Amino acid sequence: MFEHILIPVDFSKKNEAALDVALDLAGQFDSQLTLLHVIERIEHLDDEELRDFYDMLEERATDNLESMAQRAVAQGIRVDRVIEYGKRAYEIVRYAQDHDVQLVLLSSRKVDLTKPVSANLGTLSHQVSIFCQCPVLMVK
Repeated sequence: MFEHILIPVDFSKKNEAALDVALDLAGQFDSQLTLLHVIERIEHLDDEELRDFYDMLEERATDNLESMAQRAVAQGIRVDRVIEYGKRAYEIVRYAQDHDVQLVLLSSRKVDLTKPVSANLGTLSHQVSIFCQCPVLMVK
């Protein structure tokens, strides 16, 4: 059913629940998993000025992706580790479209009902769920 599952990660604790669900689904459907981390560029600054900073972020992301991927590897699940640069929502949607992803599975924070509805509509998970062409499963 889901041959390719994309899991966008930011390495926060909430990603663990999304990874747990992804591992369960991948085991059931013999799915390929892709762990995607997007490093956001700082606008209006030259990338070369920040090269050392971006290199450090990429090295840290590589280590964290490898740590997360080991859980899948230990269960015999195929997993790719991908780092992209850009705006998170755009890069997640673009990657899903360009790589024939059948399901995007991402962590979502709980909605704060004390805030106006419009304050909760700008979340990453909300943006991805609107613009993604494939199904999106949000895990809290």
